[in-house]
Amino acid sequence: MHRHIGFLVYPGFVLLDLSGPLEAFSNVRHYSTGGYRLSVVSMTGGEVRSACGLSVITEVLRAEAFDTLLVVGAPEPPEGAWVMELATAIRRLVGDTRRTASVCTGAFLLAASGLLDGRTATTHWYYAAQLQARYPAVRVDGDRMWSEDQGIWTSAGMSAGIDMSLAMIEQDLGKQVALAVARMLVVYYRRPGGQYQFSSLLDCDPGSDRIRSTLSFAREHLRDKLSVERLAEVANLSVRQFGRAFASSTGMTPARAVERLRVEAARPQIEGGRQTFEEIARLNGFIDAGRMCQSFLRVIGRTPQELRRGAREVDALPLPARLEPAPRAPYRKAGR
Repeated sequence: MHRHIGFLVYPGFVLLDLSGPLEAFSNVRHYSTGGYRLSVVSMTGGEVRSACGLSVITEVLRAEAFDTLLVVGAPEPPEGAWVMELATAIRRLVGDTRRTASVCTGAFLLAASGLLDGRTATTHWYYAAQLQARYPAVRVDGDRMWSEDQGIWTSAGMSAGIDMSLAMIEQDLGKQVALAVARMLVVYYRRPGGQYQFSSLLDCDPGSDRIRSTLSFAREHLRDKLSVERLAEVANLSVRQFGRAFASSTGMTPARAVERLRVEAARPQIEGGRQTFEEIARLNGFIDAGRMCQSFLRVIGRTPQELRRGAREVDALPLPARLEPAPRAPYRKAGR
């Protein structure tokens, strides 16, 4: 059985929001006979231009049953009269659709359709507050990589769409197939939905040279005692000024930011399984392994023990055999 997935695009969509999930689902064919039938659809059909200028050819969105409908995102939250037209079309389709999903700002279209009312959803960290303000009935969690609530899936921006797609593949076909696809795509398999969107801290541009240099200092000195006073000294601000400036630039307190930096640095070491938890805690500035465990629970909702155990289970999984394509008929010139 091939599950039919419709990828819904519109003018100005983000190409990676489409191509990332599309490649993930497409690569399933190498490892499972129960794969997917993939269609890129739009309201009008035909050529649809992406934000980067590359166009894709689409089919007309029809009132047909998809197994999964995935709405891609755009560089900015969709606005205009066409939004409600598209949201209404989405609403009509979901009655016969097993799964509905969005990548990045595609969540604004799901919210406009009313599908996210009363549900937990995520989007790109930069637009989470705007989604919450525009649609107060939605429980927006802007920290999550992806979220699933009663068959409605939403993900953060860009590469997070691949993480969500891998989770769907695992749900449909099992962990072994999802792992094989992740390895084929050369992406990190173990980013769970509850993991923070670290880009909101590690890759952000705070807009302030002082805060930027403070974050760089913290990353390079995780083993040290990084008190607010010490960080304020690096920023050359008073403690009070620094606290306000840091929260304004990053959306969190300095203590929370340092904790997240330490968790992010420690996680690969934990999953690698070569060092004790006490050693890892010491290397990354935690007081002890117990405090490190508490930080992991706060930041990603999982203990170091769970992460290490999960990593070992994944590494021990045998990959499914790559399916060989059917032999092609020999090429013949016309008229022979």
